[in-house]
Amino acid sequence: MPAWVTAGFEEYAKRMPREAVISLIELKPDKRAAGKGGEQVREAEAARILDAAGKDYLIALDEHGQEVTTIKLADRFKGWLSGGRDVSLAIGGADGLHPSVIQKADWTWSLSPLTLPHGMVRVVLAEQVYRAWSVLNNHPYHRGEDA
Repeated sequence: MPAWVTAGFEEYAKRMPREAVISLIELKPDKRAAGKGGEQVREAEAARILDAAGKDYLIALDEHGQEVTTIKLADRFKGWLSGGRDVSLAIGGADGLHPSVIQKADWTWSLSPLTLPHGMVRVVLAEQVYRAWSVLNNHPYHRGEDA
């Protein structure tokens, strides 16, 4: 990832309080090779994602997921904090998430109907999680009524 992706993610991660730490777990993508197509790559990736998520509350990022406002995301974030489970946000590879990840997800979320670069999604997710926390804590970072 370019340096700006790492810097952007780390900026929002360091702002989070101890009770809502965010961390990044990168799963090495499979490479397409002779005889190994996109579907096989997605299946292998799905197995690694589901293994890494374990019993976490799993959120699948998908263009067909639910779009929410910042305030509604903050409401969901409040539920995650009180739910007693860690939360995993799964971003698919170049071919998107395999249907098995979406089926096993507790929630499927669409950041936008646009196709976004993977690195940009990392930064946007970290920022939105921080913003949701700021809404719940009346922190001045979030100034909108319902951004």
